[in-house]
Amino acid sequence: MTTRRDYYEILGVVRGADDTDIKKAYRRMAMKHHPDRNPDDKNAEAVFKECQEAYEVLSDPQKRSAYDQFGHAGVQGGGVPGGGPFGAGGFADIFDNVFGDIFGGGGGGRRGSQVYRGADVRFTLDLSLEDAVFGTEARVRVPTMATCDLCKGSGARAGSVPVTCPTCGGHGQVRLQQGFFSIQQTCPNCRGSGRAISQPCVECRGEGRARRAKTLSVTIPAGVDEGDQIRVSGQGDAGENGGPPGDLYVQVKLKPHPLFRREQDDLYCKVPVRFGTVVLGGEIEIPSLDGRMTLKIPPETQTDKVFRVRGKGVKNVRTSHVGDLFCQITVETPVKLTRAQRELLEAFDASVREGGERHNPVEHSWLDKLRGFFEPKARSSGE
Repeated sequence: MTTRRDYYEILGVVRGADDTDIKKAYRRMAMKHHPDRNPDDKNAEAVFKECQEAYEVLSDPQKRSAYDQFGHAGVQGGGVPGGGPFGAGGFADIFDNVFGDIFGGGGGGRRGSQVYRGADVRFTLDLSLEDAVFGTEARVRVPTMATCDLCKGSGARAGSVPVTCPTCGGHGQVRLQQGFFSIQQTCPNCRGSGRAISQPCVECRGEGRARRAKTLSVTIPAGVDEGDQIRVSGQGDAGENGGPPGDLYVQVKLKPHPLFRREQDDLYCKVPVRFGTVVLGGEIEIPSLDGRMTLKIPPETQTDKVFRVRGKGVKNVRTSHVGDLFCQITVETPVKLTRAQRELLEAFDASVREGGERHNPVEHSWLDKLRGFFEPKARSSGE
């Protein structure tokens, strides 16, 4: 009795190989030893059949488990039915399974019209900051491919009906022979529908779908941000040959705001403050999305100082975290002064200069750095 070779050895893989490695090994061996590529080599045909048998067992989880435990005895009768490379359930099925993803083929037993899901549609929605933060119901007008109203999607003119496609015989697919490969692909004549239209609909010209604009109400949840997408199921293009529709994706684009700048969940704004207020301290009115607020300004506040107001930002749409409001102070220089105001300011400025570093520590520190920057250059030039 002839000893049967180990299936793993036949395909040249280790016992722990995963499904991908086994599939790749079978592809390689099948292409190398196929009888059509080796017409005068009887040994090649024998090796090819061994590869077929090994792959059928190792690609099936149950058969592989039984083989790993009991060897060939665990899969008696496994093999490839039909005795030849194109026997019933034999090479044609294995070929479609292993090589179909390369050539676009499908399962060998498929028949009838091919249905296709409609394409997804994307729409950009311009939103105000307030609508994005608090949520809203937006009305959008979206152009999509819809089922033709005149022919109800059949593509045929009124009074006529589609006929069986003469190219594929109504199967929706044709099989082409390329060398030893038998490739199945969508019928180029009927595009997979299995039907031919002799008298196309005057509205959709036989397509079964036509371009239409539809108005939808889209719920915008509170907290959405720039670039977020809201999916509206089933509101994309209509499918072909009765296929399901695609989805609508509404992408958020925020309009510029006159007061606020948004960064994720936080809001930023610049607040102009009078010179006297930042020197002496006081209270100022600041904006928030909830309404007006009062912010206390400590005495001697410097320009560009940032004050943080917690919990006055945006509530995150996913985590419910609430951001903060950051107010940046900018000191406004007085303009169009009267003579009396100028005299008062000149007297004040003179008294501040007399105080020196005590009143203007930042300015004096900067001047010291400036002198340190120029003096080494002066010494190096021989002065």
